[in-house]
Amino acid sequence: MASDAKTTILSGSKPKTKLPTISGTRPSLRNSQLLISTGIPSLDSTIGGGLPIGSIFLIEEDKYGFNAKIVLKYYMAEGIVVSQPVLIASQDVLPSQLVSGLPAVIDDSQECIKSNEYTKTNTDEPMKIAWRYQNLKIVDPTPTGGQTFGHYYDLTKQMPQDLLKNANIKQWENNEETMLNKNNKFKNAAYSDLLCTIAKSLDDGKHYISEARDKETKILRIAIHSLGSRLWLSDTEKDSNCDLVKFFYCFRALLRQSYAVGVVTVPVTNFDNTDNVIERLEHLSDIAIRLESFAGSSKEINPLFKDYHGLLHIKKLCALNGLSHGSLQYRDLVFKLRRKKFLIEVLHLPPEFDDTTQREQDESITSSIGCMSGSHKSALDF
Repeated sequence: MASDAKTTILSGSKPKTKLPTISGTRPSLRNSQLLISTGIPSLDSTIGGGLPIGSIFLIEEDKYGFNAKIVLKYYMAEGIVVSQPVLIASQDVLPSQLVSGLPAVIDDSQECIKSNEYTKTNTDEPMKIAWRYQNLKIVDPTPTGGQTFGHYYDLTKQMPQDLLKNANIKQWENNEETMLNKNNKFKNAAYSDLLCTIAKSLDDGKHYISEARDKETKILRIAIHSLGSRLWLSDTEKDSNCDLVKFFYCFRALLRQSYAVGVVTVPVTNFDNTDNVIERLEHLSDIAIRLESFAGSSKEINPLFKDYHGLLHIKKLCALNGLSHGSLQYRDLVFKLRRKKFLIEVLHLPPEFDDTTQREQDESITSSIGCMSGSHKSALDF
């Protein structure tokens, strides 16, 4: 015993601490933080492996909020599949409607085989035109580590009712009695009521770090849909922005001391951003992404984006227990919504064929330059 202690002191290494084994989590390879899955494996790979415990994941909604709602449904469905409690809050849509529209989980092994065959087919065949993309890495769409972390879902099928009945789902609905509270710190009392509900759920489920037990600890998934929409407004725009930022401050303080993760979607198109309220929300969040849909924009008819439905902008990556934010592996990210699933990929420029309009323009410009130069040709002319 003494020799082992002496060796530890001389080597300067600290004894390894064993992380608690909590259902539906895995430790990060970077800093050993516990992570949970968003329900979309390709999104987990994009943001660094998953969502850290005690963090806020901000989703800046697309123009119509359709794609952001789908990402939020994936997050809630993953919590139900791994038997984690879920708290759902919304004023634009009834929480019961969000629950009834959750996708059904499918067999992971079949989806892995399909994705592996797709990757193998695209990488084994030599590229003659876009040869520079031959060895380019793609976003890993499959769960890694040899353990179940993240599942696949079918958007065309609804989650079975027996699974929903046995799940621990709590739905928040605005209590009008809170409006009579004179000590309310928010102009819109709905924010205060939601915070009280979150604090009560953390207390009842013993999700606080000081009360949690390793063998019985479960991660509370908090899903807040379209926070700051028209139904969350106060009398003035200044009060509305102040309430929203103040809620993020309080919400962040609750999550930092508990085994819980919050995912919040915000309709950023409703704000004129005169006081940089969007940047302040990104600063208060741990991970922030922005979904830019092509619907109703000029990019919808752009041939460059014909195979995709929108762009995915990484606004901020997690910096918990670190001095700098996480490194971004890919910058040009796009998403596509297929009939059965939601995918995130790296944007690849299409190859330029001989019959393209751009090639014809380039040839016309080159020929005109050759005519202007006259009959004098240098050794570098082609």
